[in-house]
Amino acid sequence: MAMIALKCPEIQVVVVDINEARIAAWNSDKLPIYEPGLDEVVKAARGRNLFFSTDVTKHVGEADIVFVSVNTPTKTQGVGAGKAADLTYWEGAARVIASCSTSSKIIVEKSTVPVKTADAIEKVLRRNCKHPGVQFEILSNPEFLAEGTAIEDLTAPDRVLIGGKDTPSGRAAVDALASVYAHWVPRERILCTNLWSAELSKLTANAMLAQRISSVNSISALCEATGADVQQVAKSIGTDSRIGPKFLNASVGFGGSCFQKDILNLVYICESVGLQAVADYWHQVILMNDYQKQRFVEQVISAMFNTISKKKIAVYGFAFKKDTGDTRETPAIDVCRGLMADGARVCVYDPQVEDSQIYQDLGTAKFEWDHPTPKSAPVSKDAISISHDPMEAAKDAHAICVLTEWDEFKAYDYQKVYDSMVKPAFIFDGRNILDHAKLREIGFIVYAVGKPLDPFLQKVY
Repeated sequence: MAMIALKCPEIQVVVVDINEARIAAWNSDKLPIYEPGLDEVVKAARGRNLFFSTDVTKHVGEADIVFVSVNTPTKTQGVGAGKAADLTYWEGAARVIASCSTSSKIIVEKSTVPVKTADAIEKVLRRNCKHPGVQFEILSNPEFLAEGTAIEDLTAPDRVLIGGKDTPSGRAAVDALASVYAHWVPRERILCTNLWSAELSKLTANAMLAQRISSVNSISALCEATGADVQQVAKSIGTDSRIGPKFLNASVGFGGSCFQKDILNLVYICESVGLQAVADYWHQVILMNDYQKQRFVEQVISAMFNTISKKKIAVYGFAFKKDTGDTRETPAIDVCRGLMADGARVCVYDPQVEDSQIYQDLGTAKFEWDHPTPKSAPVSKDAISISHDPMEAAKDAHAICVLTEWDEFKAYDYQKVYDSMVKPAFIFDGRNILDHAKLREIGFIVYAVGKPLDPFLQKVY
């Protein structure tokens, strides 16, 4: 919404939320989320034609176009638990819109939703609006940006996808939204489809991106077993124009708010329409991601003489990727839990993630993170500590696990790090970002995902 306000100064954009603390943060000098370039965009438009408010009834009632960007978490109980999307918050938003609408509106789905959600939402809107003359047109306009590069992605998107009904009023609504994006996006990059295609496109895009990561991660295990180098394999296949180089970086696993949730949603939809073989195919992408995280933990334990009990292990990076403070479904959660379960004393350093977020994530039950009041249990601070200094995190540690690809990790004085650690000193590079040859010269025992195993590690097996 901030980008629309920036690029369309004649359009008034109001972001509403019932959470007063969140709106206060958006109106402050410290925004509630970290994203490169976001501060500049918000501050350029805020107070001019971009506003943040808790007065939902007033601003929704006055709006011509309402973008709905509420959570669609994975259900934790009932039918479809563990796979299906929970549309409670979408339905609640629809009821609020209906209750305060006295004029016709275009309702835009920004959240990732199951196919045919628009149909259900339209029924809620029509049955709950007290003004018979009010008409609602539902559009699907899924977001394809990536955290860490969101502002770049919004400024010059590959495409903008808008789905609507193939009716005169539906086509008019699509044209109205397309004209907003056309302020800065070339018309040929604005793709218009039917509603169901747009809804399914978001799920499919995320599923296929995650599939590429799980595919190369599966090959990383084979590389380690055979002495091949996964980065060389990825470069080789990535130069094939039919495949391309993106999303072929082997790692400890994928995370983020969308990939797992959307694939599980896709699996549930396939099961619901009787396509079990298709559901099983996509579910394997998730299983491979879980396997990669577990394999990493097992490698740490095996390399360190099959015991990490009471050993300090420094974790560099808790965010699911660099240039964001987002920890949703970050692989670091499962890796830290795995290390703690085997008795390790884990010390986390991340340049952007708040201490409270780390403790909350490690104590929150699976699939609960996206709910307003997640079920959680306190985490023992004897098993997990947090440092704001990477050198302090590594001091007296037996090993370092690199779980986020922050650029600053490449620039550390690793001789100084090595000197402060217990010997033998291990580095487990879950992102393949460090200079492994140099680290070995210093004296580290290095494990890198999908790389030929260090001779020291080979002796362990």
